[in-house]
Amino acid sequence: MSDAGPSAIRRTRTADGVVIAWAASGAADGPVLVYLPGLPFSDFEAEWRIPLVSRALGRLGQHVRLVQYDGRGAGHSQRDVDDLTLDAMLRDLDAVIEAAGSRTVVLLGFYHSVMLALAWTARHVERVDGLVLFGATARGWAAMSAAGTQALLSLIDQDWTTFVESAVHAWLGWPDPETGRLAVEWFRDATTPAIARATLRESSAIDVTGVLASIACPVLVLHRVGATVLPLEASRELVASLPDARLEVLPGTSASLFLEEPERVADRIAAFVLDPRTSGGAAPAGVAAGSRMGARSLEEPSGSLTPREREVVAALVRGLTNDEIAAALGISVNTVERHASSIYRKLDVPGRSGAVAWAFRNGLA
Repeated sequence: MSDAGPSAIRRTRTADGVVIAWAASGAADGPVLVYLPGLPFSDFEAEWRIPLVSRALGRLGQHVRLVQYDGRGAGHSQRDVDDLTLDAMLRDLDAVIEAAGSRTVVLLGFYHSVMLALAWTARHVERVDGLVLFGATARGWAAMSAAGTQALLSLIDQDWTTFVESAVHAWLGWPDPETGRLAVEWFRDATTPAIARATLRESSAIDVTGVLASIACPVLVLHRVGATVLPLEASRELVASLPDARLEVLPGTSASLFLEEPERVADRIAAFVLDPRTSGGAAPAGVAAGSRMGARSLEEPSGSLTPREREVVAALVRGLTNDEIAAALGISVNTVERHASSIYRKLDVPGRSGAVAWAFRNGLA
């Protein structure tokens, strides 16, 4: 485990007697951010071994008290369990928050744990200051229904090792060989094929759309512009159904929150946790304003782009190459490149993916 990570693994017991492993790190007196487990592959200790992830979590810990835990059947929590329903997962979270001594919290959920975060918030509206959700939907089947995902899941019983390696490639990406190796170890050892299959079966049937109207706290929904595990429209639908939610589209393609631009993503989350009620949250002390994910772009008036530049942005959103943009607009490739450079400068984004993310955040896509 990284030196910046939790100092010790602790254990607590749920109302139905299941032992849950949890840990805390970061600022002891900071606001509490509970990082929900990535079911069924939760192992927070293994996550800390991945340098990109540990950099992000360590940076979060500069500003918040970070609480992590392994869900039942996975990681360092009790493995021999029968109940993997949503109510059982809610009991896990009850026990961890009680053990951490936290009166109010911000919950960070992703993919299937998004529904856990929404359901717990609906039951404890007075105890949740805000939600940060990534790969967000209120319906479990939305993240499972794609033909490619179903084909991948069929490997669980056939060949666990092949499934794990394929899942890491498909869901997390493969930034470098060492990260890939560590991620495969994390997924492979986090749980068993039987628990993985049962957890995913239960999760796919969850639908918490009925509780969304009761969630009054601020909600920040993050989505990567090029992520394919869950369609962007699913996150848009969720945001539209919540009383106080905003969608921010991050550049990149990874279905992992912290394997692309980890420090910038951590800064964005920390800003929200420190001040969920403001529009987008204030930047934490010591975090440069220019590093805030989406904050500056959201304030950039679309009128600063010329009509032609807006046409180029629209073409970028469609995924056209520079040659294809030139042909579509009847201009030269050199002119497309000049327009693109001007767009990136005006929007203060590093390149194509940043411009596309800006377009989604500002309703131009």
